[in-house]
Amino acid sequence: MARIYLSAPHMGDLEATYVKEAFDTNWLSSVGPNLDAFEAALEELVGAPTCALTSGTAAMHLGLRAMGVGPGDIVLCPSLTFVASVNPALYLGARPVFLDSERRSWNLDPNVLEDALRALAERGQRPAALVVVHLYGQSADLDAILPLAERFGVPVLEDAAEALGTLHRGRQVGALADVGALSFNGNKIITTTGGGAITSRDRSVIDRARFWSTQARDPGVAYEHSELGYNYRMSNVLAGIGRGQLSVLSERVKQRRRIAFAYRDAFADLDGLELMPQADWGLHTNWLSVFSVDEARLGVSRDALIAALAREDIEARPAWKPMHLQPLFADAERFGGSVAEEVFANGICLPSSSFLTDADLDRVTGTVRAAVEGGARA
Repeated sequence: MARIYLSAPHMGDLEATYVKEAFDTNWLSSVGPNLDAFEAALEELVGAPTCALTSGTAAMHLGLRAMGVGPGDIVLCPSLTFVASVNPALYLGARPVFLDSERRSWNLDPNVLEDALRALAERGQRPAALVVVHLYGQSADLDAILPLAERFGVPVLEDAAEALGTLHRGRQVGALADVGALSFNGNKIITTTGGGAITSRDRSVIDRARFWSTQARDPGVAYEHSELGYNYRMSNVLAGIGRGQLSVLSERVKQRRRIAFAYRDAFADLDGLELMPQADWGLHTNWLSVFSVDEARLGVSRDALIAALAREDIEARPAWKPMHLQPLFADAERFGGSVAEEVFANGICLPSSSFLTDADLDRVTGTVRAAVEGGARA
């Protein structure tokens, strides 16, 4: 039987057409019709100017730079996330401070955020930025988080790398704060094989990001540079893939949600295996179908389930390992952390590719049920 992957690309009908157009017209660099059209479609989706880049990490980097983050500055970030949410702060010489999650959404806890902002203010320290991550396709509680950040004068960067198609109060996340970052990596809900975008309602931020992303070349015929730049611009070829992928985004969201709820229903009678919370303030895409395992109730551990699935050539992974537990950030300051640690200890990500068939889902659920009934051990 073929291997079932965690989250594989799912191509539609138009991607090859747009890529062929790029080759036929020889638009193969970081300018061209596909790039213009892709950015226009993204702007319509998120409701704000965008610049397409080589990765979501590049978007985070340019976003933090545009917000003025520099050496020695504090950048607040949830601990429960992927390391790409934090590394760009290090690129700029800043110091991350980690915050715990809330159980309602597994995203940043506004109460912990307020505690951190007050504690830092008492020391005379104001963070240069707050990174808010929309984890696994679920929006954070922006109704509580954004007013807090505004009250303490802290600009906000939305890390929506996992959340294209995710809605908060009916609005696409990624352009609801000062700056946003999107990702089109190969494992995301739609892909350009590798790529990302920076968003902002402030067009000057996007203009600067576009300038920096093309090596910050000053206007004129000479190759003159007065600022540090990067080779971060998306190519017209990859943007063609993105154009095709965007046309099926709503369908991919429905497919990912169908998969998550199919797992939920299949495991309804298993005590101790629960789908991650679905907060009521938005539409959760369930980019990944993540479940919490209560070993005492289920009779089998999270790691044993991952091992049982691996024996059947089915890929599954733990939830993100919190940043405050990473050796890279061993000396970083943090506020709380027990919820993030709990999610990591018990969270399992099941195969979530949008093209999974009913037979694929039966194979996954059957393997999980067999492991539980057999009391599998890792």
